[in-house]
Amino acid sequence: MFCLQIFFYEDKNFQGRYFECSSDCPELSSHFSRCNSIRVEGGAWVIYERPQYMGYQYVLMRAEYPNYQRWNGFSDTIRSCRLIRHVNFGGQMIEFGEDLPNLLERWRYRDIHSAHVQDGTWVFYEHPNYRGRQYLLEKGEYKRHSEWGALHPSVGSIRQHPVTDV
Repeated sequence: MFCLQIFFYEDKNFQGRYFECSSDCPELSSHFSRCNSIRVEGGAWVIYERPQYMGYQYVLMRAEYPNYQRWNGFSDTIRSCRLIRHVNFGGQMIEFGEDLPNLLERWRYRDIHSAHVQDGTWVFYEHPNYRGRQYLLEKGEYKRHSEWGALHPSVGSIRQHPVTDV
């Protein structure tokens, strides 16, 4: 049976008191005072910095997050969570927040069939070392490679596009 569970730990590396959750929870502060690591056993979750699903939000897939920097958090404050019930992305997943000059060094696949850009603007390059055709992906969900303009799903490198003020 497929379990939908997320574990919140007060300390880094899954140490200290923890709280297990298997459904939406609009208020978590009565269960723990801080959150420094999370283990997602099943499902996809959105965690929120404030109660009632407010504040900064982070989308977490099945994985281990030994410290809040791993889910791109600003602090150890998590106050609510919600299970994502309709996930349109499947298969193997990679999560990153930095430039990748050679995708194959970090991941065993060259094909990316879908992407979810949570923050910023990114450029996908057809070949390693930022060569070949370029595809600009802004914040949003791309359910297939054609949605970012690619003829095929092959990606060799990825770079974050610098923000400029106009």
